[in-house]
Amino acid sequence: MPSGPPIQAVVRAIEVLQALNRQPVSTIDALHRQTGVPKSSLVRLLQTLAAKGLVRHAPQYGAYYLTSLVGTLSCGYHSEPRIVEAAAPVADALTRRIKWPLAVAVFDGDAMVVRYSTIPSSPLSLLHSSINMRLSVVARALGRAYLAFCPADEQAVILAVVRQSKHPEDAAAKRPREVAKTLAEVRRRGYAVRDPQVRPVSNTLAVPLYEGGRVIGSLGMTWFASVMSPEKAVKQYLGELKAAVAEIAARLEALNAGQRPAGAGAPR
Repeated sequence: MPSGPPIQAVVRAIEVLQALNRQPVSTIDALHRQTGVPKSSLVRLLQTLAAKGLVRHAPQYGAYYLTSLVGTLSCGYHSEPRIVEAAAPVADALTRRIKWPLAVAVFDGDAMVVRYSTIPSSPLSLLHSSINMRLSVVARALGRAYLAFCPADEQAVILAVVRQSKHPEDAAAKRPREVAKTLAEVRRRGYAVRDPQVRPVSNTLAVPLYEGGRVIGSLGMTWFASVMSPEKAVKQYLGELKAAVAEIAARLEALNAGQRPAGAGAPR
């Protein structure tokens, strides 16, 4: 759908909320200086926000402050939305360069779930979409890249859960020595590839995604198996993927600090 001009009343309301968030108490004069919104409009906006319980009038005449209810505006902004916000521009920029589709996945219960994909931007994708696709942690590259770098206690719990799965791709979880050998190899190499028996038409190269030294997901690139071998994919693209997850980690750090991350994916 074509986008129209922004609704100015909404823009002004957001600007006022942002200004109120910068200090404990704000006067009409201070808000006017910060936002440029006319004082008469400010009063109406503040009265509206107060009616919704987001703003309260301070004892001092003409001063306002945010209430705790404003926290409900961010209750849906948790780990996964932050990861997507940080990763999307980086993944999009990388797909524009290399053409192959990328996916960002996070762990959910007993599988990895794709939360962002660059398939719409890739001319080389086998699928129309992979969003919300659940992937085995023991057979898929995105799962192995996450599981191999989990703390040992978390890894043990995940494997205990997956051993109860009846999905054919999770069968390896019932063979502890085989899984341990595979995960040790992933840790040694620093990347994972998909079990070759799963969808032989394609393959995926994946690396762990970290935040503050803790693995929080994985980033993977999928390609046609007939075009190149896993060895060639590693040689050609592993550096790109590692640079991408480093940039995503930096963007997450900026978001945690309340900063707007810099633009992503400048050509190298």
